[in-house]
Amino acid sequence: MAIKKSLLFPALLILAACNNETATDKAAGDSTAVVKADSTILPSRKAFESFVDNKNTRLFILENKNGMKAAITNYGGRLVSLLAPDKNGKLVDVIIGFDSLAGYRNSTEPYFGATIGRYGNRIAKGKFTLDGKQYTLATNNGINSLHGGKKGFQYQVFDATQVSDSALELRYLSKDMEEGYPGNLQVKVTYTLTSNNDLQLDYEATTDKRTPVNLTNHAFFNLNGSGTINNHVLMINADNFTPVDSTLIPLGRNEPVANTPFDFRQPTAIGKRVDAIDLQIKNGSGYDHNFILNPNPGTGLNKAAEITGDLSGIRMEVFTEEPGLQFYGGNFMQSMNNMKHGTKDDHRTAFCLETQHFPDSPNQPSFPTTILDPGKTYKTKSVYHFSVAK
Repeated sequence: MAIKKSLLFPALLILAACNNETATDKAAGDSTAVVKADSTILPSRKAFESFVDNKNTRLFILENKNGMKAAITNYGGRLVSLLAPDKNGKLVDVIIGFDSLAGYRNSTEPYFGATIGRYGNRIAKGKFTLDGKQYTLATNNGINSLHGGKKGFQYQVFDATQVSDSALELRYLSKDMEEGYPGNLQVKVTYTLTSNNDLQLDYEATTDKRTPVNLTNHAFFNLNGSGTINNHVLMINADNFTPVDSTLIPLGRNEPVANTPFDFRQPTAIGKRVDAIDLQIKNGSGYDHNFILNPNPGTGLNKAAEITGDLSGIRMEVFTEEPGLQFYGGNFMQSMNNMKHGTKDDHRTAFCLETQHFPDSPNQPSFPTTILDPGKTYKTKSVYHFSVAK
């Protein structure tokens, strides 16, 4: 879920109007797009070496025994690149991002690949009440607070320790009242690239005051490496979703996905219903909604989603301990940034599957709580598993 723009350039509005053909026609024109540069080359470490807020920034490379590689920068705890094998055994960079620190710092979209905190997603009007006290947050998405505020974790430099060839540990202290949130929050995020072709994200946090916490990752994926995502085939393990108002704040109720454009219980092309005449599609300018994951009958990780690149055959399965999944379909990408491998951030050329608690939970008592107490440890795990569709 990225920033929702209230006004787009007129030319883009015209483009959007011209793009209301069927999803199949729309995708057909873009799905043959190719990466203009070698997408198997990771960005240069040197391009990420700098100082931000008096801290060193770096690029770290993880690798597993199967040849998969991940590049992560401690600036924003960002996933910069992830190389996964396609149906022909060729490595494809499935992350849309930049090849330098400057690219991320100058981007019109602040969330590419970032660790999101202190609170992922939106909080209505930038306010919540906790223990009888009202807290006012930094607002950065119209009247609402989005992804932690104006200087959320995406702009922070994490302390980084590469604990092995395949694991990176990132730590950050979010100080009391940073962006309006109470408590000193100690955060640890661990990226691990396993021998099973999993990218595993482990989150931990502790606080000295009660505070809302909702950490996630905002990787922008394209399993073909470039081009439209409309022909990617998606399954989401959810019978219900949380409908939103025009500012993308949940209405406080659950709605079934059955007989709506939000029914991804069976594998469905993203573009099949993305332009359907539907109020929720209108509110999100496409898909930018929280899905309520069906409970796992057992224990441990719950399968949240599965998605396959139509050209590459790369399949990604998402497993999580979180109750929700935000599916964002790249609706607000506006071709304003020059990305890795000679591409641009064109409309709907990336998707996000953000594991999370629900948006605006501090103001929605019927939603699962996101309040962390002193003496308790926030712990959650999400896994992105890569394979090739049979």
